[in-house]
Amino acid sequence: MDKVNLKINGMPVSVPQGYTILQAAREAGIDIPTLCYLKDINEIGACRICMVEVKGAKSLVTACVYPVNEGMEVFTNTPKVLNARKTNLELVLSTHDKKCLSCVRSGDCELQRLCKEYGVEDESRFAGENQHYDIDDSAAHMYRDNNKCILCRRCVAACKMNQGVAVIGPNERGQATHIGCAFETPLGETNCVSCGQCIVVCPTGALSEKDQTDEVLAAIADPNKFVVVQTAPSVRVTLGEAFDMPIGTNVEGKMVAALRRLGFDKVFDTDFGADLTIMEEANEFVERVKNGGKLPIITSCSPGWVKFCEHFYPEFLDNLSSCKSPQQMFGAITKTYYAQKMGIDPKDIFCVSIMPCTAKKFEVDREDQSAAGVPDVDVALTTRELARMIKRAGLMFQNLPDEEFDAPLGESTGAAVIFGATGGVMEAALRTAVETLTGESLPKVDFTEVRGTDGIKEATYNVGGMEVKAAVCSGLANARTLLDRIKNGEANYHIVEVMACPGGCVNGGGQPTQPASVRNFVDLKALRAKALYQMDADMPLRKSHENPAIKEVYENFLEKPGSHKAHEILHTSYVARPKY
Repeated sequence: MDKVNLKINGMPVSVPQGYTILQAAREAGIDIPTLCYLKDINEIGACRICMVEVKGAKSLVTACVYPVNEGMEVFTNTPKVLNARKTNLELVLSTHDKKCLSCVRSGDCELQRLCKEYGVEDESRFAGENQHYDIDDSAAHMYRDNNKCILCRRCVAACKMNQGVAVIGPNERGQATHIGCAFETPLGETNCVSCGQCIVVCPTGALSEKDQTDEVLAAIADPNKFVVVQTAPSVRVTLGEAFDMPIGTNVEGKMVAALRRLGFDKVFDTDFGADLTIMEEANEFVERVKNGGKLPIITSCSPGWVKFCEHFYPEFLDNLSSCKSPQQMFGAITKTYYAQKMGIDPKDIFCVSIMPCTAKKFEVDREDQSAAGVPDVDVALTTRELARMIKRAGLMFQNLPDEEFDAPLGESTGAAVIFGATGGVMEAALRTAVETLTGESLPKVDFTEVRGTDGIKEATYNVGGMEVKAAVCSGLANARTLLDRIKNGEANYHIVEVMACPGGCVNGGGQPTQPASVRNFVDLKALRAKALYQMDADMPLRKSHENPAIKEVYENFLEKPGSHKAHEILHTSYVARPKY
C-alpha cells in the first residue's frame, strides 16, 4: 500500500494513502476531538470540533474528512485551533439544555467532557434561540429529549446505515432544525424496532432507555415478592466497562456478587435459557428438515430482528423459529417449572432480566409471552441500568469477590455463552443439531466459519451425507441484503441466524456507551466477543444437550424437546405489522 509522508505538529508521520488527518493524527498518538464523526457511516464534518490548521490552507479544515497528502504540515493545538474549537463548543452549548446534574449521561457525556477540557463556561457568551421540545417517550424502550440534542446526526446514521430502518432524520431548517420522525409522528407509532443503536452512539443525554430501576428496587423491597434475576450472556463481558475496566473483561463472578448484594432472592443465568432455546430450536430445525417443513429456519432470539421482520418482511414470518428468546424462555420456565418445584405461586415471582438490548423492554410486553398466565418476564433492564443500580447502592464493584450463580437455573454450557456474539446462536444450534441428525458425538465442536464480525457470513457443512447451508448476519441493513437475496432466489439456505445489532448482543443498544474516540478506532465487537469465546473454550460442557439441569427439566417436566407441553410454555407466535 502506498504511503503518504506528512508532519503533524512538527513530527514526521507516514500513513497509508487515503487516510484522513483524523486517522493520521491517531496513528501519531494524537486524539483530535469529534462530536459528529462515526467511522464509515457519519463522515459529514458538521460539528466543526475537529478543526485543525494545514500549512498553506486559507482556513481551518475538518480533520475527520480532510485527506492527507504528501508533504502536508498539520497543526492540531495552535491558539487558533484551540480557540475555534472552544467557540464551536460555546455555540453548541448556547442552545443546549444544561441540566447536567440530573442528566443520565452526566460524567459520561462527550459534550460535557469537551467543554471541561476547553474551559467552556456554563453561561455562554452567545445567546442562542432556545427552542423547547416535548420529550418523546412514546416508544416502549426509550425517550428522545431534543432539548439536549446537538444535531450531530449520529443517531440518524446508525438508524439508516447500520439498521436500514431510517425512521428518524432532521426536520425543519435553520435554528428550527431538530431530529424526529416524518410528519412529527411519535417514535412509538413508526417502524422503530427498539434496537437502541441510536442510543449507544448519541454523545449526550438526548437519547436514553426508559429507566426501570426504581420499579425493580420496589419489588425487591416488597416482602410478598420473590424476586429473581437473570443475566444475558454478553453482559458479563461488558458490565466492567461501566467501572473503567478494560473492554472485554469477564466480570461474571463480581456481577453475581453485586446482584446478591442488591437484594435479589435468586441470581440465575439467561445462559440456562439459551441452552433451553437450543434444545427447542435444534429440534425444530431437525423436524423441518426431516418432514419437509418451511426452510430456511430463521432464528428468533433477537426481538429487534423479529419486529423488523414483522414490519418489513412479513412473508418470512413462517420461516421464523417459533421458539421464544432465551430471556422469555427463562422467565417462562421460572414461573412454571421452578415455581412448581419450589411451591411458589407464579404471580408472586417477579422476574428481572439484565440485557444488552433495549428491544427486550418491548419484548416483555409482546402478546403470547405469558406461559403461566402472568408475564414471563416483568422487567428488562439494560447493562447501563444495572451499572447505575450498583453505583447507587455504593457497591465497590472491582473489590467484590467472585461468586457463582444459584442452582439449578444458573447452570449452563459454552454453547449458551456464545449467544452474545454474532454467529454464536448458529454455532450452538449446530453443535446439538448435528449430533441429533447423525447420532454421533462431534469430534470438534468449533464451527469457526460462522464466527467473526463480518456483516454476512456463509458456510456449508456435510451432516450425515446432507449438505447443510448456513448463513449468519448482524445489523438489520445486512439482514435486508440477505433476505432480498433469498426472496429473489439468489441464495438458498437451510438455517439462517439474524441479530439486529451489528456484531450481535455484545454491541447491543443497552450496552455501556463508549465515546467516539474509542468507537471509531477500537473494534468493540471483536474484543467483547473474544472474551465470550474464551469462556466457551474454558467450560467443561460445551453443548446445550449436555447440561444436566436441562436434562432434568425435560425428564421431570417438559418430557422432550418439541413436546406439546414444551410448545405451550416455550414457543410463541408473530404478527405482521403495518409499514409506515
